[in-house]
Amino acid sequence: MKNIHINRQAPKDGLAGLKENWKTDLTSGFLVFLIALPLCLGIAMASGFPPIGGILTAIIGGLVVSPLMGSRLSIKGPAAGLIAIAVAAVADLGQGDAALGYKLTLAVVVVAGLIQVAFALLKLGRFVDFFPTSAVHGMLAAIGIIIIAKQVPVMLGATPESKNPIALLMEIPAMLGRLNPEIAFIGGLSLLILFGLPLIKISWVKKIPAPMLVLLVAIPLGSLFDLTHEHKYLFLDHDYIVGPKFLVTLPGNFLDGITFPDFSQVFSLTSFKYIIMFALVGSLESLLTVKAIDGLDPYKRKSDTNRDLLAVGAGNTLAGLVGGLPMIAEVVRSSANVGNGAKTRWANFFHGGFLLIFVAFFPNLIHQIPLSALAAMLIFTGFRLASPKLFKDTFRIGKEQLAVFLATIIVTLAEDLLVGIAAGIVLEAAIYLFSGVSFKNLFKSNFLQERVGNSIYLKAKNAAVFTNYLGFKKQIEAVPAGQDIVLDFTQADLVDHTFMEQIHHFKHDYEARGGSVHLMGLDRLTPVSSHALSARKATRKTVTA
Repeated sequence: MKNIHINRQAPKDGLAGLKENWKTDLTSGFLVFLIALPLCLGIAMASGFPPIGGILTAIIGGLVVSPLMGSRLSIKGPAAGLIAIAVAAVADLGQGDAALGYKLTLAVVVVAGLIQVAFALLKLGRFVDFFPTSAVHGMLAAIGIIIIAKQVPVMLGATPESKNPIALLMEIPAMLGRLNPEIAFIGGLSLLILFGLPLIKISWVKKIPAPMLVLLVAIPLGSLFDLTHEHKYLFLDHDYIVGPKFLVTLPGNFLDGITFPDFSQVFSLTSFKYIIMFALVGSLESLLTVKAIDGLDPYKRKSDTNRDLLAVGAGNTLAGLVGGLPMIAEVVRSSANVGNGAKTRWANFFHGGFLLIFVAFFPNLIHQIPLSALAAMLIFTGFRLASPKLFKDTFRIGKEQLAVFLATIIVTLAEDLLVGIAAGIVLEAAIYLFSGVSFKNLFKSNFLQERVGNSIYLKAKNAAVFTNYLGFKKQIEAVPAGQDIVLDFTQADLVDHTFMEQIHHFKHDYEARGGSVHLMGLDRLTPVSSHALSARKATRKTVTA
């Protein structure tokens, strides 16, 4: 079946692609819109932005960015992965004034978008492959934990006393004791739906977008509990207050939701910190998503990562200018887009169009959405980012990978994302230095290329690790399609997990385009675990310098 997909003629692009595939792309765009609407609202509020900010970003990501982007099937919009940065930026820049912090953060988003454009023009999209896999997974898991910690109080209708993610997690038992029963019921039932729906095996039920089902349940419950009017109710001899503050708030007029940035502090050290974080983490997450979605594309089309980064940067610049969140290529919506049968960029365009129509003509319906339901969706997203299975899978790859993974999580929770990912990189490099790899060989790509008969040999010497993978990638990408490539590791002393994973993906992609890739010499190296892509090293005690 796989070869059938590979050999099938790829869909046309541009206006020809619209004419050819408008039905499937329109359908997928609508289904993605159903998922995106509640998530955009929830991500915005969790980020310290007004709910309309998330919708504005998704509209720009669809209507404006689609023609520019270098990927065919990714969906551009706000993502849970940037919540931790955004909410911290609003708090730090505003110093207690949320409205000011929001406007100052918009200026940060604008500059970060311009930096992403510069990254793309300098063709730096390839640097996504520099980051070690376990550190990236650790960063995403830490983001998931932060989301859970921040959204549990919203789902329960309780006011937290702490702000730090670790302290918030420790406070959860106390918050359970002071929850608002009606709000917690809506949030708890929403969470039950999100976790329970995938377990139902009935085919037509599985086709229902879980976020939309949550809204179909939560909105009537909000009406039943009369959340539109502030009032008290008695439950187990305790009085509780509910009202509109537990519902989404949108401006009556769509244009009233546009907010302009405040550039007065854009050159401060605090702004500079968050500019770098948005630019680096946003670019990394977006490019990783594009890479993952390319793997799901049944036509095996390769995205232009630099063009895609250029489009995202331009989109972020525009979003920041009008009051929107930063955007990336978002993995959940992009995966759903592929699953719904989308063929071209027009699916992303249609998803943005449906959002614009809905928020422009049905703002009162959006106002009926309980915040606790949106919080439940974000907690579910956070759980998937930091699922126990991820911890288990990382341990299976190797103890050193688990150490990098955990270090990234812990430092991120204690400090921030930028320090956390840096800690993971430094720790993994330190592990290799301690194993005997010289500092020179840590960064030098020791691959000798030669042609032997009809085959192109790339022979590795010393260490093949994440820090020198980019040099290898430059060599391997220069090989024309359709060749017979032999990757020879008989003279290598260490091949790390990230390198193993990268060559695994390269082998899959290159062979999909008609070539062949053979791995040679890995059997003389000892894997550190039973995992097929675990690090492999020479059995002698030290690695050749």
